[in-house]
Amino acid sequence: MKRTVIKIDEELCNGCGLCVSGCHEGALQLIDGKAVMISDIFCDGLGACIGECPVGAIELIEREAEPYDEIAVMERMLPKGEKVILAHLKHMKDHNELEYLRQGIEFLKERNYPIDLSSLEEAPKAKQGGCQGGGCPGSASRELNQTPTQNQNNTQNNQSQTNYSIPSELSHWPVQLHLQNPNAAYFKGCNLLLAADCTAFTLGSFHQDLLKNKKVSIACPKLDTNKEQYVEKLTAMIDDAQIDTLTLAIMEVPCCSGLVQIAKLALQNAKRKCPIKVIVISVDGKILSETWI
Repeated sequence: MKRTVIKIDEELCNGCGLCVSGCHEGALQLIDGKAVMISDIFCDGLGACIGECPVGAIELIEREAEPYDEIAVMERMLPKGEKVILAHLKHMKDHNELEYLRQGIEFLKERNYPIDLSSLEEAPKAKQGGCQGGGCPGSASRELNQTPTQNQNNTQNNQSQTNYSIPSELSHWPVQLHLQNPNAAYFKGCNLLLAADCTAFTLGSFHQDLLKNKKVSIACPKLDTNKEQYVEKLTAMIDDAQIDTLTLAIMEVPCCSGLVQIAKLALQNAKRKCPIKVIVISVDGKILSETWI
């Protein structure tokens, strides 16, 4: 599958080893005086090691790589002790990788590993500003809490209030397909909505009628570049994330049909089947058709 991992510039690397100690997952080692990533499955692609490198020899790239394996990481980490394990789990919590955090905690409980997990009990908070760990906050994967606030409940009961707003059905970030990691935990077994950019602006009930109970990716088949990457990411979502269904929301204009072709190519490349539904929306905001293909 194609996903985000680190890349080390051997010419820039001075062999200081700071990145090795900064990678709790154990993906890095010093070999012949240079930092080397020893296995894709240990690299979570979150880039904590980037901030440790004093010479800027590490960057995040997208390439074909084995899926990250939290259980393999935990098994490798046990001999390193409680401090390293807690640092790793906090790393997952801070990046809102809640499924991997759950897997790590369950791993420890199943083995009755003596460790205080109280520091992980508070709900993770979204980062504000800055590019921590070498990644931009605009593309950092996160799940969103969509529990209605008391104010939302009140305004739903009294729509005459001037501050009335409809709660969002969006449950994760980012939404642009180029920025998404198909291996993000929230994609596992989900119902995915792949929506053309214009659909959310055209269909007034987009959140309630299309987005509710789904994860979403957005793309423009006419204006976006590197659509081959779209095919690769959708293929990974079908095969590795094992999405349950794929719903395409497109406009009635001819150029929007390119999104259907992208989805069909991904399905052809995938090893498993996935039902695909196409919803066509008119330019005046009506649903014209819903078809399974």
